[in-house]
Amino acid sequence: MISLQNCNLCPRQCGVNRLESTGFCGAGAKARIALVSLHPWEEPCLVGEKGAGTVFFSYCNLRCCFCQNHDISHGGKGEEVTDERLAEIFCEQQARGAATLDLVTPTHYVPQLIHALDIAKGLGFSLPVVYNSGAYDSVETIDALQGYVDIFLPDLKYVASESAAEYSLAPDYFVRAAEAIRRMVAIAGPIQFDESGRMTRGVLVRHLVLPGHRHESMKAIDWLWQEFGDAIQISLMNQYTPMYRAAEHKGMNRKLTTFEYESVVDHAVELGITNCYVQQGQTASEKFVPDFNGAGVKRI
Repeated sequence: MISLQNCNLCPRQCGVNRLESTGFCGAGAKARIALVSLHPWEEPCLVGEKGAGTVFFSYCNLRCCFCQNHDISHGGKGEEVTDERLAEIFCEQQARGAATLDLVTPTHYVPQLIHALDIAKGLGFSLPVVYNSGAYDSVETIDALQGYVDIFLPDLKYVASESAAEYSLAPDYFVRAAEAIRRMVAIAGPIQFDESGRMTRGVLVRHLVLPGHRHESMKAIDWLWQEFGDAIQISLMNQYTPMYRAAEHKGMNRKLTTFEYESVVDHAVELGITNCYVQQGQTASEKFVPDFNGAGVKRI
C-alpha cells in the first residue's frame, strides 16, 4: 500500500513522513503545481484539436543534469493546492476542450491525485487520464493507479547504470523503470485508438536520444521490442537541448547530430517496429520549454 506517512512512492523509498517533512524529491503533503495549460507539443495521439490538458507538477524524484524543466523539478517553483482545488483544475481542463488530462511528473503526488480524481469524477470529469512520468516509480504506486489512469506515458531514459548514476543520480534506474513499465503494460493492456486516431488506452514509451549514447538508445529499443512488441507505442525524441548543468558532464554540452538520431531510427525500422513516432526538424530549442508562470493554478 502506498503511503505519504512512510513515503514509498518511488524506488528511493525515503520512508519520511510527508505530512511533516520532505524526502529526496522535495515534495510535502500538498501537491504543488507550476502550470496548467493546453499543450500542443505532446505526441499527436494525445493532443486532439486544442491540445493535451497538461498539469505540470513541481519537484521530481530524479536529478537529471539536462532537465529543461529544472526550475520546477529541482527548484520547486509552483503553488501548493488542496486536493479539492486539484479536482477543480481537472474539470477546468475538460471544460477548455483538452483531449486528455496530462499529469506531468506526478509520481510523488499519487495519493493526492487519486483523491482528486475521485472528487473530479463526482463533478462530471471524464477525460482520458495520462500518467506522464520518468518511469522511476515503485510497482506499488503503479498498482494504486489501476482504474484511475488510462494511458501511461513513461520515459525510458537509460539502460546503463553508469549513465543513470551520472546524469540522474539513480544507478538503479533501468531495473526499476523496467519493473514499472512492465506493470503499466499489464494494467493498461495493448494500445487502443479511436476512429480519429486519439489514443484511448495503453502505454506510450518515450526515449530521448542523448549525444554520444546512440548505442545505448539502440539497446533501449531492443528491450522494448523484445518485451512488448507491438503492444506499446514508442516515441523516439531528438530534442535534447544542453540546458541546466549539462555542461558539467563530458560530451553533454552539445545537441544531437542528425547521424546519431537517424541511426537509432534506422535501428528501430530494422527491428520491425511500426508503432513509433519520430521527430523531424529543429526540435532542440529552449523555445519549446513552457513558461512556468503559474497560469491556471489558482481559482479565478
